[in-house]
Amino acid sequence: MTTSIYALTSHDWAQTFNQRGFALSTLPYWLDGIYKDPSLFNRHIAPQMLDELKNEYRFDLPEICLTQESDDGTIKFKMRFKDSLEVETVLIPFHKRYTVCLSTQVGCAMNCSFCYTGTQGLKRHLLADEIVGQYVRAYQWLLKKKPSSIKPSLVFMGQGEPLHNVAEVKKAVEVLIDEKCLGVGPRQMTLSTVGYLPAIQELKTFPKINFALSLHSPFNEERNILIPINQKYPLSEVLSELDQLALLKKQFITFEYLMIQDFNMSDKHVEELAKLLSHRKALINLIAFNPFPGSEWKRPAVDEIENFKQKLVKKKLRVMVRNTKGDDILAACGQLKIKTMARNYGH
Repeated sequence: MTTSIYALTSHDWAQTFNQRGFALSTLPYWLDGIYKDPSLFNRHIAPQMLDELKNEYRFDLPEICLTQESDDGTIKFKMRFKDSLEVETVLIPFHKRYTVCLSTQVGCAMNCSFCYTGTQGLKRHLLADEIVGQYVRAYQWLLKKKPSSIKPSLVFMGQGEPLHNVAEVKKAVEVLIDEKCLGVGPRQMTLSTVGYLPAIQELKTFPKINFALSLHSPFNEERNILIPINQKYPLSEVLSELDQLALLKKQFITFEYLMIQDFNMSDKHVEELAKLLSHRKALINLIAFNPFPGSEWKRPAVDEIENFKQKLVKKKLRVMVRNTKGDDILAACGQLKIKTMARNYGH
């Protein structure tokens, strides 16, 4: 399988140019042609060189085959790859800039009970270029609608467990963060994991992006229900590994906490969260459960959410509440799923 142009960093390209005897002075035009303006190819790249690279590399991006817009301005894209498999990518509006929520797998093997994606199972891992391609496509779409938009932030919180596909996700991060490629700032990136322990050590080799853990309960017996792999990789072991990560001075690990009515919002949860996180560089991100077809859990009322938040604040924990966006088009946290898989997969 040929390599995609979206799977290579500027360093990779410099090596390629050196090996082929291409002038490095043309490299900036080549990279800007990939990520900014394709017309630069014809203006600054010799025809023979361009033909050689076009024959050697893939230039395709995922196809946006469906776009849905929420009442709050959230955009959900269905993106299709060469093998006709699809994922959902979400463009979320915030006050100063948009955030792109990227998928890292077609489906997911984690089978979390609060997540719609888990009900479709894992079809395959995405390649680095397919992850980067989602961002490129979403950003292109945004610039057509709003040309003055600044570069979106991004979160690896779409379909799939990023650390279950750690090698391709790391390569995608390196391309996304490369200032000569897309140049997304490291503090504008967040990778979220449910606690896939075998790959957490790999985070030490990542650029200094932000990390988040889907916590959802401080008690193992409840996490076992919500996140089945907790039975194999218990919370204490996951936290022990996360404690080994070297964080920047003002950097925290975000602990995502899905609030489920009559399940994980009692005083005992507040007390245990304080024990667990008060001595760590932690930010608790409270997320109201987003219902999906067939789910057994219920979303808490607004006053329940505020009450739970204030109890945590009194424990001197850093807390923020994530506003739900896109739930009317099943684009909110935990709601992503491709309902119809391509028929020709595996043939």
